[in-house]
Amino acid sequence: MNNRERPAIRVTAEITTAAIGLALVGCAVGATQPWLDRHFLGSFLLTRDWYVFIETTVRVGIGAFGASLAVPLRRRIALAVERTPTYPLTIAIAAALAVGASEWVLRAAEQRPTGWLWSAREPLRRPDDRLGWVLVPSRTAHDTIAGRVVEYTIDAAGCRLRRLDAPVDSDRPTIVFAGESVMFGEGLSWSESIPAQVEARLGIQSANLAVTGYSSDQVHMRLDRELPRFRRPVAVVVLFMTALFGRNLDHDRPHFAPGLVWTPAQPASRLKLLARFLVPYRSERAVDVGVGVTHEVFGAIVTLARSRHARPLVLVPQFGPEDPASRSIRLRILDDSIPQLVVPLDAGWRLSWNQHPDARAAAAIARAVAERLRQP
Repeated sequence: MNNRERPAIRVTAEITTAAIGLALVGCAVGATQPWLDRHFLGSFLLTRDWYVFIETTVRVGIGAFGASLAVPLRRRIALAVERTPTYPLTIAIAAALAVGASEWVLRAAEQRPTGWLWSAREPLRRPDDRLGWVLVPSRTAHDTIAGRVVEYTIDAAGCRLRRLDAPVDSDRPTIVFAGESVMFGEGLSWSESIPAQVEARLGIQSANLAVTGYSSDQVHMRLDRELPRFRRPVAVVVLFMTALFGRNLDHDRPHFAPGLVWTPAQPASRLKLLARFLVPYRSERAVDVGVGVTHEVFGAIVTLARSRHARPLVLVPQFGPEDPASRSIRLRILDDSIPQLVVPLDAGWRLSWNQHPDARAAAAIARAVAERLRQP
């Protein structure tokens, strides 16, 4: 390379570096909180304040890095490229090789959907062609959560029980509960769980069909499969939380397309799943479609319950004040046609280092559900 070409390379590198830096600054400025609320849905594991703090920290970091590229680092990078023109190409090749190697290494592990990443976590689950996964039946397991040992007993149909020798009687009047880990009672004893406490308050047998990690679609699928075996269902109680709505947009599990068309899991590359787990960006179109399908799902659950002469109820636990973004999604999904019960809860009523409802929250929820079901 002759000496005439070197300045041109340096100038091109400077302009490119500055452009990338300014683009990053523009992204940081443009990613306002309303924009973030539309594209990064709330998290069950993090409070709203922590979520906003993390988003703000990342924005500041991106902006600072972009400013550094545009001003102090621009010339240094350009000089490095001038001295070694193949430097950018070397980095690109190394990055491509790293991506390929990472995908290959990640494929060595068994692929699981984001709702079932840890296979050894209690209660254990097993694959199911229609639902994605169900609980391993006919067993009693123990797990240590929030500093205490909790017992989980699962019957032959995958329902949580008090004891294996106290099965659910499908001929008796029954309040059927369906949902995910909150309704299942993760971290709570059987007597502390929402279904058990409602049973104690009303004197009506409960059946806990909840399965850890389920989306609203999977909840409907499980109800559709299991509800017919109960001869006298009194009520069907399901759960919705906007902090869990993001699961309804995951297609690495069986799900419904618009019109409630059952669709099998659509596996993605391991790196894509990991990236989505770390940076859960959602397009506005994906959110809109998810809202529409979720509305259809709860409407179908209401219809299913009423077809069995059971009273439908969508339970909405709400920890602390509801932010505007969450409220907007909730109101779009649960309109006046869907019987619902919003239960305000103290933001601190969660298990330590777990975020699931603690015994106080479960008691408050059960009390509210029992009071609603007592009403004509």
